[in-house]
Amino acid sequence: MDNKNLIPALLLGVSLAIAGISIGVGFYKGRAADRYVTVKGLAEREVKADLAIWPVTFRVTANDLGVLQRDIETGRHTVTKYLNEAGFPDDVISYSVPRINDTQAFGSNVRTLYRYVADVTVTTRSTNVDLVKKSMEQSGKLVGKGVALSADNWQTPTEFIFTALNSIKPAMIEEATKDARKAAEKFAADSGSEVGKIRGATQGYFSISNRDANSPEMKIIRVVTTVEYFLTD
Repeated sequence: MDNKNLIPALLLGVSLAIAGISIGVGFYKGRAADRYVTVKGLAEREVKADLAIWPVTFRVTANDLGVLQRDIETGRHTVTKYLNEAGFPDDVISYSVPRINDTQAFGSNVRTLYRYVADVTVTTRSTNVDLVKKSMEQSGKLVGKGVALSADNWQTPTEFIFTALNSIKPAMIEEATKDARKAAEKFAADSGSEVGKIRGATQGYFSISNRDANSPEMKIIRVVTTVEYFLTD
C-alpha cells in the first residue's frame, strides 16, 4: 500500500474505533439508566388536635311562636351560662338559626302535643381542647337544668381538628424519604448493587385519622413517598 492510500485507511480505522467506543459507552449508559429500583417510604406521627368545634343542640316545643321564642332564649342563656362557668369566654360561643318545624303545616291531619318544634344549636369553637373534652363529659348537667338535648346533639359529633400540618410536613417528608432509602439499600444489598442518586420521586398525600374511636382528639398523620433510585455496581 502506498502512502497515498495509507493515510485515508488510518483515518478510517481511527474513526471506526472511536465510533465503536461511543456506541459502547452509549449502550452502557443506556443500560445503567435502566437499572433503578422503586420503593416507598412511610412517615407516621401521633399528634393532638389543636381546635375543637363543639355543637350543643337542644329541642324546644310550644303551641305559640311567642312562647317558643322565649323558651329558645331561655335555653340559649342556660347553655351559655354553663359554658361560661366551665371556662369558655363569650367570643368562642356562637348561635345558629333555630330549625323550627310546624307540625300542622300544609294541612297535616296529624295531631301532636305541641304544634311547634325547634332545634337550637349553640356552638363552641375553642383551642382549649382539654377543656372542651372535660365539658362534654359533664354536659349531662344541662338536662338537670331543663335543657332537652336533642338527638342531633348525639348524632353530630364534636370536631377535633389539627391545624398545624404545614409545620410538620417538611420533617415528615424527610422521614419518609429516609425510610424509602433504607428499603432501596436492602434491595440493592440483596441484588449485589449499590444505591445511587434519586431518579425521581413522588410525594403522597397526607392523611389524618382518629387514633381510635374513644379519643378523637388524638390524630394519626401518615404520608407515603415513592422514590426511584439508580442502582450501580
